[in-house]
Amino acid sequence: MVGRAVVLASTQWADHADLERDNMVANGIRARRRSDGAQEEAEVDRRKFIKAATAGTVAIATAVTRANAQRYSVPIIDTHVHLYDPTRPQGVPWPSPEQASIYRTFLPADYRRIAEPFGVVGMIETECSPWLEDNYWVLDVSAKETIVVGEIGDLFPGKPDFGEHLSRLHKNPLYRGIRFAYLWGRDVAEEIQKPQVMADLRLLSDAGLTLDSGGGQRDVPNLLRITDQIPALRIVINHLPGAPIPDDPAARAAYRQGLRELGKRPQVYVKVSEIFQRVDEKGHRVKSGGRIPRELSFYRPRLDEIWETFGPDRLLFASDWTNSEPMGTFGETLGLAHEYFTQKGPEAVEKFFWKNSLAAYRWVKRQVNQPSLA
Repeated sequence: MVGRAVVLASTQWADHADLERDNMVANGIRARRRSDGAQEEAEVDRRKFIKAATAGTVAIATAVTRANAQRYSVPIIDTHVHLYDPTRPQGVPWPSPEQASIYRTFLPADYRRIAEPFGVVGMIETECSPWLEDNYWVLDVSAKETIVVGEIGDLFPGKPDFGEHLSRLHKNPLYRGIRFAYLWGRDVAEEIQKPQVMADLRLLSDAGLTLDSGGGQRDVPNLLRITDQIPALRIVINHLPGAPIPDDPAARAAYRQGLRELGKRPQVYVKVSEIFQRVDEKGHRVKSGGRIPRELSFYRPRLDEIWETFGPDRLLFASDWTNSEPMGTFGETLGLAHEYFTQKGPEAVEKFFWKNSLAAYRWVKRQVNQPSLA
C-alpha cells in the first residue's frame, strides 16, 4: 500500500501544490508594531526564525519564537496544524524537499514548543496527506501528546472501504472528521454527483463528525449542495480570508451570494486563516514579488465581510502551521487575528479562540488547562 501511495502522491503533488503552496507563498507577514524601532526588531526576529528553520536548526528557530512570545489570557485552540515526518521510509506527500524551511519532522512536541508560550492549550491536526495509513499514523503520534485534541483526517468518500475505515478510526475519540476539498487531484463537484459519495457523507454526519472543505468560488456551490442534502452535517470552511474573490462582477456577486446563503446555515463554520497576502502596488494578489501589508486596516474589509456573513458564533482560529511558517512567525499569525477580534469584545475573543471550535469539532479535553463549557 505504501509503495502504491507514494507513486500516486507523486502524480498528485502538482495539483496539491497549486493550492497549498500558493497559499503558503501568499500568506507571510511581519508583525505590526507600535514604533519603527520595534518593527525593525520584529523583522530581524522573523528573518532569524526563517534562516534558522531553513538551515534545519529547529531548536534555534523555536528559541527565537519563545523569546518573543506574547502570552494571551484567553485559552487558545488552534484548529489547523499539519504533522508529518519526512524521515519515514515512505517519506511524505507534503511538504516537498523544495520547501526547505518546513521539510523536516514536525510532531506534536514540536508544535507545543512553538505555540504553548502564546497561550495555546490545544490543537487539531488537519490532514496533509492522501495516504490512508496516515490517518492512523497521526493518531499514533498523538496518543500520548495531550496538546492534540483532535484530528481531521483524509478518507475519500465513495471508496469501497470508506465506511469500514471511518468506523475503525472513529473508535478513537481524537478522530473528529475528514477534509474533502480540491486537493490531491480530486474534483469535488464531480464526486458529489455520485450517490455513494453522498451516502458516505451521511455516514460522517450520522457519526457526529465534521467535514472540512475549501471556501473558493468553485467550493461554495458544492457546500450548498451538500448542506441541502445533509443539513445536519457540520462543515468547516478552511482559509476563507485567503480564498480569491472573482474578478468578474457577475461571478463575484454569485460567489458572495453563495457565502451569504452558507452564512444562514448554522452548521457551517469558518477558519479565519491565511489572512496575509502578497500584493502588487494596486493591492491585487500576486504569487511573488510585490509587498506583504502588515496593517490590520488592509485586511479589515475582508475580515469584516466574513464577520458580517457568519457572525461571532461560527468563526475559528487556525494558524495553518507549518504551511504558514516560511513567511512569518507563529506569533505574527496569531497576533493579527487577536488584534482584530479583541476589537469585537472579550466575548467574541473567547468564542473565536476556543468556544466555537468546541461546537464545530466537539474535540476532546485532555489537559486541565483546556477549557470546557461545564
